[in-house]
Amino acid sequence: MPITKLDALEVIAFVSDGAVQNAGTAFPRVPVGPNAWAEVQIPRFADPPPVAIDVCSDASIEVARVAAIRLSDALERVGWAVRGPRANEI
Repeated sequence: MPITKLDALEVIAFVSDGAVQNAGTAFPRVPVGPNAWAEVQIPRFADPPPVAIDVCSDASIEVARVAAIRLSDALERVGWAVRGPRANEI
């Protein structure tokens, strides 16, 4: 089912116990851990999901990986189907 970028960010904020930052800008994101945040890329032309969630960090790639795994697990608990590397694959 189609979802907007802001709606996807709201779900990420909910499972991360955080808030969407820069919601009214071209670069909204959600903090998902110390020095880590998630950004959402959605398909063009109202294509249905999947959406791409990029987890970034200005500290290290390891910080981003740990935050991505934690976020993936949290999204699965609320019913999202997540594809990507798991903890045992990184």
